[in-house]
Amino acid sequence: MAVIIDNSNLLRVAPRLLQIMRVLARHKFLGALRGKNHWPPPKEVRKTFEELGLACLKFGQVLAMRRDLLPEAYITELEQLHDQLPALGFDEVRSTVEDELGAPLAELFASFSETPIAAATIAQVHEATLRDGRHVAVKVQRPGLEEMISTDIAAMTYVVSLGETLFPRLLALDLPVIVSEFADSLNRETDFGREARSILLFRSALADIPGLWIPDVVTEYSTGNVLTMEFSNGERIDLYAEMHPENIAQSINTLVRLMLQTIFEEGLFHADPHPGNVLVMPDGRLSLLDFGMTGELDEQMRESLTLLLEAVVKGDARGAREAYLEMAPQGSEKVNNSSLLIDIKAVLHEIHNSDQSEVSIGEAFDSLLRAGSRNGVHNPPEFFLLTRAFVILEAMIRQLDPDHNYMDSFRDEIARLTEQHFSLGKIKEKTGKFARELERLVIEAPGDTRRILRRISEGDLGRLQAPTVEALGGRISRILERLTVAMAAAALVIGGSMLVLSPLGGYHHYLGEGMVSAGIIGTLVVWIGTWRRDHGRGGGRR
Repeated sequence: MAVIIDNSNLLRVAPRLLQIMRVLARHKFLGALRGKNHWPPPKEVRKTFEELGLACLKFGQVLAMRRDLLPEAYITELEQLHDQLPALGFDEVRSTVEDELGAPLAELFASFSETPIAAATIAQVHEATLRDGRHVAVKVQRPGLEEMISTDIAAMTYVVSLGETLFPRLLALDLPVIVSEFADSLNRETDFGREARSILLFRSALADIPGLWIPDVVTEYSTGNVLTMEFSNGERIDLYAEMHPENIAQSINTLVRLMLQTIFEEGLFHADPHPGNVLVMPDGRLSLLDFGMTGELDEQMRESLTLLLEAVVKGDARGAREAYLEMAPQGSEKVNNSSLLIDIKAVLHEIHNSDQSEVSIGEAFDSLLRAGSRNGVHNPPEFFLLTRAFVILEAMIRQLDPDHNYMDSFRDEIARLTEQHFSLGKIKEKTGKFARELERLVIEAPGDTRRILRRISEGDLGRLQAPTVEALGGRISRILERLTVAMAAAALVIGGSMLVLSPLGGYHHYLGEGMVSAGIIGTLVVWIGTWRRDHGRGGGRR
């Protein structure tokens, strides 16, 4: 992907661009252009991103997820990047809140702590009390972020473009794509309106999970730069585990369930589930915080991910390969399938021959990403974020209880989701959708076919007379109708076979047998109808 340089913006970003180049030179980055043997030490790389500030620091954190691009030593160092910055002065906080909410701070809040309870690169959080007595947390974005991020992204784009022009070997790293994806991610993270909507979606998706509480958004006190939420007076889960080790197993099961349920039912996931974002309330419920970094999966990717997880748990290498390739975006046509299968077999063999307490789904996904990159797969950015989320979650689980069998919790939840996936309600929903699509095809295809053939007959290629074209259109329409019925019959046979062969048993087995029978009958009807029409036409000709 080539980046087009807009020279009109060069003057605006030139000072920042020169600053970046000086920092890169000081930390031995320019030598890397001569090849891998001249890369700077991992610690110098980390210090470079920390010195360059907000956007570049965040970019370093993104690169820490790209294990398919960087050696392990660099990944380990970049994972240590901290996004702590000095707290904003209270006058700046007051000014931002008042400008955003349109009233003096004293009129909005009964109390507002001047000392933040957390401060990071994007924002800081203050404890406060509303005039109606509600205890809240107010997240205030640092001023000037939009201009700062815009300038840094433009400067990064220039650096990448210049590097690729001078050193074509950098094209293999696909850096412009990484910068573009990073820019989108950072813009989403700084949009508090989007974070508020994510909180509402998560609250709805996880409402039926016992033992979980997500603070609600106080919408009338929230904008794109200020986010006000119910206050969570819980304790960090890692500190709670030290004091109450007997209760932590249930908390871990809740974490696993909330992670998987939001992924497969809503296509959302919390991408930063570290101990600072998971609290334990005084009544034992978990409280999930900070939805600035979330991932989204469309329906097709969720379906493929379900199959991938099932294949990983079962050790099915071919199934894992096919599900993984279904997740890959366009541009992965030159995949070395045989080599990819060998690499995936090695990954699954290592998983299933390891001690269960040491198995990591996040590391398995990471190994798949590496295998895919080696064999020509263009990995989707959502998969990188999801892998990072699993790695963080699993690291936290092992910190909370090193002896906890994570895979047992994982298998139980996957089994529950699989049973739900094959429930009568889900089958009815998907069958109805499929039937509507078939109905639309049956209704629209004949007319579309006639219109296309009519246009051909009226053009330079149209040597057929109108009656001939209409007759041909009629024959094609009948063929399409038979094909549609055949497709429906095949879908019934395939779907029924899946139910019969699934481990769910019970009514699923009988429902599957019924679907297979209906599909076979439908196939026979199509075959008999076709034979009778062809036989009748043959008799007429004789």
